[in-house]
Amino acid sequence: MPPDPSSRPHIPVLLPETVDGLVTRPGGLYIDCTVGAAGHSAALLAAAGPEARLLALDRDPSALALATDALAPYAPRVTFRHAPFSALPAIARDLSIAPASVRGILLDIGVSSMQLDTPARGFSFQADAPLDMRMDPTSPVTAAALLASLPEADLADLLHRYGEEPAARRIAHAIAAAREANALPTTTAALAALVERAAGPRRGRIHPATRTFQALRIAVNRELDELSAVLPAALDLLEPGGRLAVISFHSLEDRLVKQFMAAHEGRMEALMAGGERWSGLLPRARRVTRHPLSASPSETDANPRARSAKLRILERI
Repeated sequence: MPPDPSSRPHIPVLLPETVDGLVTRPGGLYIDCTVGAAGHSAALLAAAGPEARLLALDRDPSALALATDALAPYAPRVTFRHAPFSALPAIARDLSIAPASVRGILLDIGVSSMQLDTPARGFSFQADAPLDMRMDPTSPVTAAALLASLPEADLADLLHRYGEEPAARRIAHAIAAAREANALPTTTAALAALVERAAGPRRGRIHPATRTFQALRIAVNRELDELSAVLPAALDLLEPGGRLAVISFHSLEDRLVKQFMAAHEGRMEALMAGGERWSGLLPRARRVTRHPLSASPSETDANPRARSAKLRILERI
């Protein structure tokens, strides 16, 4: 029997939609680039049948340990690698995975519930902890190191670009002033308090520090750079009819995925002088989902973190 995803510390979002979108026929090789606690992977292997194989990647060693236990019933058919998205081409070459030979690839982007719910990882200000935020604890740069080293202007740009923070300049100035006074925050609670003082009181349900924490996390883990690197690599690996499924949780990720999928699908555009011409790259794929799929009300009731999840699926042609 496949493991029960609900018994693990991470509830996979949009699970039926993802499996239905990726598994179109039995067998084949699948790649889960963010295996986590293996909720999606276990369901993929169960649905694809006994001939299906899986390459499971994650940049978080603790997630890989959980996944190894969860996928024990499928062990002979699963290969694990500790790696970020950008390592996918090198891993494929190392394992002799040829271009155009993979049945399905999954990217479940962003921080996981397991990481958020482990205070010592420093992803959340719900509990006080060192400002770490590394998805891979072996990576050299922590959030605290960024705060200690980035010039004020660069910090403001980071908060604006990755956090879409309207008070980015005020927050960056407050951080720089604290650094100058040898009072730089080194814990999540201290940073959240500083941001709240700089940005002003809470408006609505969102804490004033939410966007700052998002921006720092994205920068520490180079999340958008990693995503930009893996999307074309994934498309190259897919076999004709193979599919790429991407689950994103904020607008920056979703916009990047949407633009990539639209560019590789291409379209005809009308010309002002009459007629039409092809716009975009030569078509290599078609969008299975013209608009992203979102979690149902019943899923968000059971798992509130699914509220912001968006699933987009692309098929290689």
